[in-house]
Amino acid sequence: MAGYEPRFYRDWSKDKDLISFTVVVKESDLYVRATRNLSRKALKVLLKHRASLEEYIQRQPAFLTSLEPFAVGQDAPLIVKTMAEAAEKVGVGPMAAVAGAIAEYVGKELLPFSREVIVENGGDIFLKTQKTRSIGIYAGESSPFTGKLALKIEPKETPLGICTSAGTVGHSLSFGKCDAAILLSPSASLADAAATAVGNLIQSADDIQKGIDFAKGIEGIKGVVIIKDDQIGVWGDIRLVDIGV
Repeated sequence: MAGYEPRFYRDWSKDKDLISFTVVVKESDLYVRATRNLSRKALKVLLKHRASLEEYIQRQPAFLTSLEPFAVGQDAPLIVKTMAEAAEKVGVGPMAAVAGAIAEYVGKELLPFSREVIVENGGDIFLKTQKTRSIGIYAGESSPFTGKLALKIEPKETPLGICTSAGTVGHSLSFGKCDAAILLSPSASLADAAATAVGNLIQSADDIQKGIDFAKGIEGIKGVVIIKDDQIGVWGDIRLVDIGV
């Protein structure tokens, strides 16, 4: 679980049709948008899933620190199983999926109370929308693509996970030097784990194609955007729109 850092990109959310609120518990810092203020419900759901995760880690401390897939038993909480399955698919440790898993689990439990829900957790997003929306791309303050490009998401594509890994931005563990590896999947947990795996492959712009080829081989991934320096690679069901001035 990455430590808290200012979420500058939250200021880019321009849509006025949804109500925004934040829910923070320890390392989990959720920015939620819904048709009404569901902050109390969101807090309750977040506490529930964090408790399940923390209790499992107390029993299995290696789940927290493993950098490789970690086998969990049938008695493991559902969120733990989801994280472990996502990690197994892409060859990383299960905590690589934690931010996406939390966003997804909270988002899905809010859907009965709001027809639209967006949950962002440290740059990893769970999205269910009734209208076309644009999700801005953040690849660091110095990137020529930050604040200039966005992902265009149609309602029929959601629920959708949109997760980002960066080796040059933030505090999350990455063995690569990618400015942004953005993965899209119906499973935010898988998108999160896959973003870490792809990001780990990128040391220079020459590795972008290697990252794309890896993403292509992951069942359940719909698309990928990889940014390194002034180069960008795109594959899959991705529509980029120019939002720059």
